[in-house]
Amino acid sequence: MHIDIAGLTPDRVEFATSPLAELGVALHALSEPGHHPGVHGWATATAAGLEPDLADRLMEAEFLWRNTFSDVFMPFAGLRGGDGRTGATLAEDLDLLDRLDDERFVTAALEFTCSCVYGAGAASPLSDPAMRTRALDMAAARGPRQVDFTQRLLADPAPVRRWLRRLFEDLDQAFFADTWRRVSVQLVADARHKTELLRHKGLAEAVGAVSPALTVDEEAGRISVDKLAEGRTTAVDPDVGPGLTLMPSTFGWPHLMVLHAPGWRPVLHYPVRMPDLPVPASVELLQRRMEALAHPMRMRLCRNLARSPYTTGELAESHSITAPEVSRHLSVLKKAGLITTRRRGRYVLHQLDVTVVARLGSDFLEGVLR
Repeated sequence: MHIDIAGLTPDRVEFATSPLAELGVALHALSEPGHHPGVHGWATATAAGLEPDLADRLMEAEFLWRNTFSDVFMPFAGLRGGDGRTGATLAEDLDLLDRLDDERFVTAALEFTCSCVYGAGAASPLSDPAMRTRALDMAAARGPRQVDFTQRLLADPAPVRRWLRRLFEDLDQAFFADTWRRVSVQLVADARHKTELLRHKGLAEAVGAVSPALTVDEEAGRISVDKLAEGRTTAVDPDVGPGLTLMPSTFGWPHLMVLHAPGWRPVLHYPVRMPDLPVPASVELLQRRMEALAHPMRMRLCRNLARSPYTTGELAESHSITAPEVSRHLSVLKKAGLITTRRRGRYVLHQLDVTVVARLGSDFLEGVLR
């Protein structure tokens, strides 16, 4: 994914926090705890403490945060003529959500039905009959709750908007106010630190500190995000005004989310890194490793290399193939970072890096969820 930043000045780049955005990610962690192993304890305790009525109401709009992170949680980015500032409190963020016009609110709320046209600037289902039919058809494939919500939203957005605000306010009272008080200290500190990096060392340094999955190409004028998803947006849209927001999240890992809806201010929503989390592997490296291990002969070679170091000649003799063939297979494994090599006298010994191989599953999961 790419964000065009040609001509963007540093004063239009902002590191900010948002209680509403963090509430959205917290709700996702509640509904998909398998994505977020680091917050299992919090998710279990919070879910157990919810009143039955509140838990039922959460299920009515769960699609807003379960599979995707709806732009409803970042209304500051979609306000026409807005300044791109987030709210200091959840109430202020909800006031911004109230100011979002109906077409943008409905389109954002129905992202789960419009994901394949998300970046194309498709017409609103409020005004376009074809998009309305599509939204209802796709909602039907996801169950009666989504159909009911979609029908109510398309019939009259105002009551649904009031219902959703009341839900968020009740969640704040039930658990999120305490959660935000606890996590906001770290988020504010992270945003402040990245802002200082931006001021004193420039955009590339600040963005590089956010995640190894982000790179800045100043000559080409773009930020690239290493994700399996594809998309493009601009931080210098003349209709929106120049600007880019980068937002830390405590609950976000492993997701690195990019708001790239046409006409909205681009937002990079990134997880605050914890010391015990591994550095994410790039999508290209992950693909190279999986392809390297997919070959039957290389899998058999790995069976030896996982147990002890071997020379090329020993592997050739063990598998009845030539030494040059073994060398070619070892070269592929080495380029993928899957084996280590050391010299002992006149012998070169190769061994499988079992730590790297053991991480392949988590690297793959992080790659597809990022």
